Amino acid sequence: MPSIQTKVQVRTGTEGDLVALTDIYNHYVRETALTFDTAPFTPEQRLPWLRSHPEDGPHRLLVAQDVRIVGPASVLGYATSSAFRPKAAYATSVEVSVYCAPWATGRGIGTLLYSSLFEALAGEDVHRAYAGITQPNDASARLHERFGFRHVGTYAEVGRKFGTYWDVAWYEKRLGPQP
Repeated sequence: MPSIQTKVQVRTGTEGDLVALTDIYNHYVRETALTFDTAPFTPEQRLPWLRSHPEDGPHRLLVAQDVRIVGPASVLGYATSSAFRPKAAYATSVEVSVYCAPWATGRGIGTLLYSSLFEALAGEDVHRAYAGITQPNDASARLHERFGFRHVGTYAEVGRKFGTYWDVAWYEKRLGPQP
């Protein structure tokens, strides 16, 4: 397999990516239980989400783009670090996620995005990263474990989508300087 890095650039997400990012996310909303959103979004509805991930700081949005393609189809996926919870004491914890375009899965895009995300977070005041993974999802569990996440618990039947109750496994990763 040719190196994906020769074809793929990871960069900060911009408002110009909004349509492509919304399309990718809506695929998972419509077709999977990997997100518990149940209704697709318009790009306008997703704009506040995009703006909540500035170019620097602990809350990031990184986009993987195929540099050989022009337009929305060039966006292969994205990774985010977002606020874990709204209370001030949680400020040094982030929730991370990665979504790949359906045609870009299994190509190492998620690995590339997470590598870039955790490199970007290395200089931030972030102590822990958390990821919730709807079960079953062995590919996501393997990805997170490769990045040093460990399973810390599972919420049983915490969400209902498509008439089925789904479990969510929670994973944790230590970030920043080690004591």
